[in-house]
Amino acid sequence: MTARLLLLEDDPAIARTVAYALERDGLTVTHSLLVHDARQQLQRARFDLLVLDVGLPDGSGLDLLRDVRHAPPTAALPVLMLSAHGEEIDRVLGLELGADDYLTKPFSPRELAARVKALLRRAGHGNGHPAAPAATAAALFHDDEAGQRISLRGQALPLTRREYRLLSHLLRGAGRIHSRDTLLAAAWGDDSESTDRTVDTHIKTLRAKLRELDPAREYISTHRGMGYCLDI
Repeated sequence: MTARLLLLEDDPAIARTVAYALERDGLTVTHSLLVHDARQQLQRARFDLLVLDVGLPDGSGLDLLRDVRHAPPTAALPVLMLSAHGEEIDRVLGLELGADDYLTKPFSPRELAARVKALLRRAGHGNGHPAAPAATAAALFHDDEAGQRISLRGQALPLTRREYRLLSHLLRGAGRIHSRDTLLAAAWGDDSESTDRTVDTHIKTLRAKLRELDPAREYISTHRGMGYCLDI
């Protein structure tokens, strides 16, 4: 099945160039000029990846990214952000909100296509045939939300309350990089005085507990300067 991509870009010339480069690689591209239209497209159709511009006439791609990450049907979608600003604050905010990659204008369409294909492969869409990361995760893990318990390959993990929240959040976005700030908010809440170091310490203990049940695999990978990812 061909991967479907939603492109949110208000410059028609850039949109045509990007769409041509991606469609030449076998992707199906739907283009939206406005945030409002992109929201409607997401309600009407299923997409495998989003490319979102930051500055739009009716808002920001960052607002749409925030909405996507808080909606279960789209929470794990790979997202690549585009920006004409090149400002660090945009890149940092995008990554904290859950963007998987960031590209600053002007950019090479070939580089964009390469980044898109890399994100699709990481999400399980190699060779144009999408896998089902969520289904794969469900085959390995069982998250009992009511009881706040998670099992790996049928064996219960001895998790603390914080470890449960961390792993549950990673599971919901399996295959996506989660920033330390996002994980901190998920496990400790927005008002917590805990630090990035607290997240690192709990990830370390999580890895050890996962390793006890499955020594052959490392489930949680570190992405320097970005955060952590649950690899399924």
